[in-house]
Amino acid sequence: MTPNRSTDTDGPQLIPVSPPPAATDTQLPDHRVRVGSPTSILAVVPPILGFEPGHSLVVLGAGEPRGRVCVTLRFDLPDPCDPRLAAAIAENAVAVLSAQRLTTAVAVGYGSDEAVSPVITALRERASRAEITLTELLRAENQRYWSYVCTEPACCPAEGTPFDSTGHPAARAMALGGRQVLASREELRDSLAAADAATAEAMRRAVSHAEEQIAECVARVTRAGHRITERRVVAAVGRLAVAEAIARYRAGKTADIALAAWLTVALREVRVRDDAWARMLPAHGDAHRRLWTDLTRLARPGYVSAPASLLAFVAWQSGDGALGNIALDRALADNPYYSMARLLREALDSGAPPSLARLPMTPEEVAAAYDTADTDDEDAPGAVPAGEARRM
Repeated sequence: MTPNRSTDTDGPQLIPVSPPPAATDTQLPDHRVRVGSPTSILAVVPPILGFEPGHSLVVLGAGEPRGRVCVTLRFDLPDPCDPRLAAAIAENAVAVLSAQRLTTAVAVGYGSDEAVSPVITALRERASRAEITLTELLRAENQRYWSYVCTEPACCPAEGTPFDSTGHPAARAMALGGRQVLASREELRDSLAAADAATAEAMRRAVSHAEEQIAECVARVTRAGHRITERRVVAAVGRLAVAEAIARYRAGKTADIALAAWLTVALREVRVRDDAWARMLPAHGDAHRRLWTDLTRLARPGYVSAPASLLAFVAWQSGDGALGNIALDRALADNPYYSMARLLREALDSGAPPSLARLPMTPEEVAAAYDTADTDDEDAPGAVPAGEARRM
């Protein structure tokens, strides 16, 4: 039995804290948090995920240097948990930890004993076979926790131990590092939901206008004696729109409806999407996240896959696996066969670390590759006149 999307991982996630710190590929403050006690583990899990987990198993895998958190996995847990599903979750978690060559981990199950214990039992068994040491195994419910490792009544009583994750020093340190915590994964998902009806209608009109302009450009250029295709027009104008949007967001601004419509139309051309992908420098991760979040929410059906996939890539760069997976859910709901989304899903599900979220090419290399492909195509259209591109 293989976990489905209701039991998939929200990892990997490198975080700006650790036991000691876990670095990220983004420019986040360096706040170091030592995590050793059950209460400190419970305090850092919500900031790592970005939301309060519920009915979940969370696994933190640690590695070198100095035992830093290198991968975070989250799985949905039904209540009660079917033994076959518990085994599948445990196998998935251990497979990811083993692939990352991690030999130490902690796990927290959120929910009832009937939901958590079967998974913890299966995880212990499979981790032992893989020679992975589980230094702490916890169950948390209603602000109390129980340890599967400690059996001392004075330390871990049968009625559970109260804890306050938000008031713990580790949680406060995470907040200083910029880690916000939403109420639930559903709230995170809602942050990428489609825009309201009025905005959606404005986008529909703007998209129609952009497509009409493209058709008019093709007609004008054709009348002038040039051989051109709509694809070539979209590629030429789209790259200008992408460059403008990235510059605006890096300057702290946003895109208006007209520019957003042009972007969603243009990004359907793979050459434009790859040009945008090649410009996702980690140093500007926050600006890029805002850009692709806005575009994912504004995009009309049939236009969502590209901006949502680019958002997923940026989320992976910064170690935000939960956001990456939710963005991929949106991309694949729009087009189940979208290749970039499927590639990124494989990467996230396999536990590939953010250090592997490298830019595929430079913008110049992308342009050269597509220019070569066009040259090799005997039906390749000519370039769009610069004047026409700027008029659109």
